[in-house]
Amino acid sequence: MSTPRIRAAGPADAALVLAFWRVAAEGTSISDDEAGFARLVGTDPGALLLAERDGVLVGTVIAGFDGWRCHLYRLAVHPDARRQGVARVLLDAAEARFTALGGRRGDAMVLERNESAHHAWRAAGYAPEPHWRRWTKPLRRS
Repeated sequence: MSTPRIRAAGPADAALVLAFWRVAAEGTSISDDEAGFARLVGTDPGALLLAERDGVLVGTVIAGFDGWRCHLYRLAVHPDARRQGVARVLLDAAEARFTALGGRRGDAMVLERNESAHHAWRAAGYAPEPHWRRWTKPLRRS
């Protein structure tokens, strides 16, 4: 298998990425729509990284940096491309982005029930922090 090419997503990628996440991502987000996508690529144009092999989208990761913390979201690999190094290439690109921006530590949002993702994150050197819990509050009703 060839190494995927990594590039930042742009506004024209919205439909492609949203359709990809329906197939490849575990779970959905309240931001999985055209407006959410536009906000992401408009606010932080280099954050959404796409992995393409032979022009076909095979993986994504959001590598968001707020000036303080490096956050990883939506690491998703197409089911037909899993266990082929796509996640590793995406995480390498995300970590390079963070380093270039002055980031010091990456953290990832990983679903508790997504056991297969736990293996991928551990293989990439990440570990859970059991003393932390994510707290959320919807800011508007859908």
